[in-house]
Amino acid sequence: MSCRRIRDILSSVLLLALWLPGCASDGPPRSEQVEDYGFTNEQVWVRGPWEEIQPSRDIDEVIDQLCPAVMKLPRAQRGEYGQEYCGAIYSRGEGIYYSSKPSPLGETQLSVQSKRKTCRPPRYVLDDRGTPSPIADFHSHPWSPSAMSEIDRLADTQRWLIRIQFDTSCHIQKLIHNRDSPRPGELYERRGRSWKLVGYIMPENKETGWITPVEENP
Repeated sequence: MSCRRIRDILSSVLLLALWLPGCASDGPPRSEQVEDYGFTNEQVWVRGPWEEIQPSRDIDEVIDQLCPAVMKLPRAQRGEYGQEYCGAIYSRGEGIYYSSKPSPLGETQLSVQSKRKTCRPPRYVLDDRGTPSPIADFHSHPWSPSAMSEIDRLADTQRWLIRIQFDTSCHIQKLIHNRDSPRPGELYERRGRSWKLVGYIMPENKETGWITPVEENP
């Protein structure tokens, strides 16, 4: 091999080494974050509380903090090249609500363009201070506009009483599926400091998640 060829190879290696640190900041979450989430028997666990979210006796105050905090995470706003994050809202029996730390675990495609992103809603929350009781899961969509997707509305995908979803514009939706109740499921949108009912999931449609819209008053 000629000296010129060797010099070219060494130059390429040096350029790659200089380029990699810049890419790392735009890649998946760093390895030290794995202590905040993981798998147990193929189910996702997450650790709480998340320091970015101020606990509150009003669950809506916790919900309102989620989107701005999640959107600071790697690739959370990268659209078709983005990353979806999942977490849980829980209490410990004292009437205060907390957020878990978010998890990216799921069928992710961090370096491939895709119009569908997923993360797995957590099954367990770990909090060293006591026994958590999850009441809701939440997840982000890395683009806007983006409403509650069909798969998010399916009966089989429901984990807890409430499901929260938001997009990069912080348009927030809340689903109370009432999966095991004869009552219809209810889909709400956050408007200011209140919730607006925008649709029902009728009992016969709970398996498919089909939404019956609520007519807006003129």
